[in-house]
Amino acid sequence: MTDLLTFLKEEQIDPALIDGVREFREKYPAEGSRYANRLIAPEAVYYGNAVWEKAIAAILTGRNLLLAGPKATGKNVLADNLCALFARPAWNVSFHIGMDAYGLIGMDTYDGEKVVFRPGPVYLAAKEGGFAVLDEVNMAKNESLAVLHAALDHRRVIDVPGYDRIDVSPATRFIGTMNYGYAGTRDLNEALSSRFVILSMPPISGEDLTRLLAARFPGMKERVRDQFVRLFLEIMKKAEEGEITERALDLRGLLDAIALISCGTRAGDALTMCLVNKTFDGYERSLIRDVIEARIPSDLSKADL
Repeated sequence: MTDLLTFLKEEQIDPALIDGVREFREKYPAEGSRYANRLIAPEAVYYGNAVWEKAIAAILTGRNLLLAGPKATGKNVLADNLCALFARPAWNVSFHIGMDAYGLIGMDTYDGEKVVFRPGPVYLAAKEGGFAVLDEVNMAKNESLAVLHAALDHRRVIDVPGYDRIDVSPATRFIGTMNYGYAGTRDLNEALSSRFVILSMPPISGEDLTRLLAARFPGMKERVRDQFVRLFLEIMKKAEEGEITERALDLRGLLDAIALISCGTRAGDALTMCLVNKTFDGYERSLIRDVIEARIPSDLSKADL
């Protein structure tokens, strides 16, 4: 918490928003929560002042937030950062075609003696004042999301069939993420999208990527770091222009490759495993490999890094 507040202050985020975060934490303290193990300690911070200010304002005003954008825009990083900043226990829900209302709210189960209700992640987040991160929300079936409508709008309630109705805690927030172009995704229906404020996530800039790599790998030589930044920006450009698909546009893959090199793997092998092999088309793999070899020597070692 302190580190993130210090970071936001250094990023020159609006002081009124930072004060608002402090007031929120004082009003809804996390200390003593039985779900303290769900407090997030993010591995990386999100860089982007304008996005931070919009996201914090949405949370402080009680809105549900939908982070929408293509790959490598930091949607999940920002979601984790917001959970950590506001010090709320987090429940992550990964949507898929098989996710139904019972998976979200809960279901009856037998405990060995009797039938009891086993609460789902949305039920627990609503009751305990947590943040529910709805990952890839546009992959879910409409009928499964319909149960969330009353929780997401002004009613802020959840009806549990056969049990009782619960009020959503005033500390609870729902943060959705939505990626364009993934297989199985589709546009959100109007009823659901109207219940979120939607933040369009911009692609990471060269400056912010440089800062991210410097923070994640503080011992990396500056000239080598610059080459990795230029490599990623070049892959991004080729993906935007349609020369390659977005499969290799993988920021996690870039970070994984650098971590592998730091452990002694040759750069050529690390980048092949973490970027090149993300696509299964032979011609596209050769294009990505050419881009990499123009920037990063295949024999670059841990000592070179």
